[in-house]
Amino acid sequence: MVTSLIGAAPSAAAAAVTPALTDAVTAKLLGSAELSAAAARPETRVTVSRTSGRWAFGTAVALAPRQEDAHPTGSIFIARSEPAGWRIAFDGEAAFGALAAESPLTTAQERSVLTTTPAPMYAGGDYRTGMALPFGVGQTWTLTSGPHGWGGTESPYSSVDLAGGDQVVRAARAGAAYTMCQGWIRVIHDRGYSTDYYHLWNSISVNGASVGQGAVLGNTGTDVTCGGAAYGRHVHFGLRQNSAYVPIAGHDIGKWVLNNGAAAYQGGARHGSAWAGAGAGLYNYGALGFNQGVVDANGGGALTRRAGPGTGYGSLGSVADGATVTISCSANGTSHTGRYGTTALWNRLSDGSWVSDAYLSTGVNGPVNGWC
Repeated sequence: MVTSLIGAAPSAAAAAVTPALTDAVTAKLLGSAELSAAAARPETRVTVSRTSGRWAFGTAVALAPRQEDAHPTGSIFIARSEPAGWRIAFDGEAAFGALAAESPLTTAQERSVLTTTPAPMYAGGDYRTGMALPFGVGQTWTLTSGPHGWGGTESPYSSVDLAGGDQVVRAARAGAAYTMCQGWIRVIHDRGYSTDYYHLWNSISVNGASVGQGAVLGNTGTDVTCGGAAYGRHVHFGLRQNSAYVPIAGHDIGKWVLNNGAAAYQGGARHGSAWAGAGAGLYNYGALGFNQGVVDANGGGALTRRAGPGTGYGSLGSVADGATVTISCSANGTSHTGRYGTTALWNRLSDGSWVSDAYLSTGVNGPVNGWC
């Protein structure tokens, strides 16, 4: 185990950084679901970046061997000394938000995301992220590897590899950014989500800095300071929710819906009816709004806009496959079958016309902006 201290006054450090703290943080890290079943105990690195009285804040990372199908894992922690010992919570846990709200170590900007109540998981039917792809909007990068595990071939397939363009890696959504270790940045967003970016060269050094969507985090690289392997410059981009890596499939990122393949590193992404597999280019369209959808005509072409919620209403023109539309409200009408099944739901667009939800990709199996 390696323990380090960053940015704390010596007196504060002496009060808070003790073997009991680092041992407690390490034990919690090694007891996580990701590591409890590991065959061998990994080397750990606890970095205390802030202290004040009974409080401590930092990162805990389990280093990985420098080999394929291996990546470091870790968490941001808040700890408070109590009579019974250290009370510790990791990012994404409900207790983390409660401690963040109380701790003198967190800034007002951090609290806006750190105290967010963990949202219902994607299994509740809501796959919206509000994220762009982790590079410049308007650029096309190569999806060098489709969905796979954060550590490689293991489940869940939470991650993809991206390379190309100007090689500048950017935050997929606004949030609070943290350096987990050299070459690895985590950004905590709203709605319980966070994103990880690994193998970076020239990565920024951050300790809770507020970053906007598109903020520069570093450059694609091959950094493996904390373990794993990287062959050719890229960013290893992972999705987390409520303190764990989650399947990236089904989530809309940059107006692409990620899809698994038959095995790790296969699969790809879909924008409207257009498909891009591993090795193809992904154009970053920017973030899909929470009340928006991408037209998926399930084979190309265009989607007819109607004067009301059904095919019995007159045509008001059409909207092209792949176009982004904004939804005002929804109502039931005639049933239609699209890529993801049959539905009677229709959406009223911001221009007053109606389209069947069967031909929209919104990230939600139901209304995204209430009923009309």
